[in-house]
Amino acid sequence: MDTRNVMDTLQGILTELGIPKESLNQNTLLRQDLQLDSTETVEIALGLKRQLGVSVKLGGRQDLTLAQLCNLVEAARLTSSQNAS
Repeated sequence: MDTRNVMDTLQGILTELGIPKESLNQNTLLRQDLQLDSTETVEIALGLKRQLGVSVKLGGRQDLTLAQLCNLVEAARLTSSQNAS
């Protein structure tokens, strides 16, 4: 899966949470820019698990951009595919 597909999936999850798509870009920060709370970050992680089959931890103190989150998802997908081999 490429970064564009991951970004599209992530944007879909965020718009389902009520965030306008026009406010989402690669440099958007989850907490600072979108003001997401812990419940919403759990919803994002669950959505990524359901739609892409990957588990990512979003509970840390570091604020992530959407691009950084996409990179985490891709790394998790790579790791899981290597473990399956």
